[in-house]
Amino acid sequence: MLYTEFITELGKAGLSVRAFAELTGMNPNSISNYARTGEVPTHLSLIAVLIVSVSEMGGDYRRIMSKVGVTLKKPRGGARQGHFGGDRQNNLDLKA
Repeated sequence: MLYTEFITELGKAGLSVRAFAELTGMNPNSISNYARTGEVPTHLSLIAVLIVSVSEMGGDYRRIMSKVGVTLKKPRGGARQGHFGGDRQNNLDLKA
């Protein structure tokens, strides 16, 4: 689905990108980044279309989706404090 179509679908359900991200446990920036490519992955498109369909039939998609315990996705990468890309960093002696 094209990103513009995706945004239109969200609008039909009265959702912003931020609200959709909260419903699905995603970072809003991760969804907005698809504007660059112009296309949204199929799984997100399906969720948006199903939300709109339930809403148009008079259903409460929020109540339905609340049956699934949505957890926030972890940020990608292995970075931790004192690590870069998962590798321990040595202290640099910059006083010399």
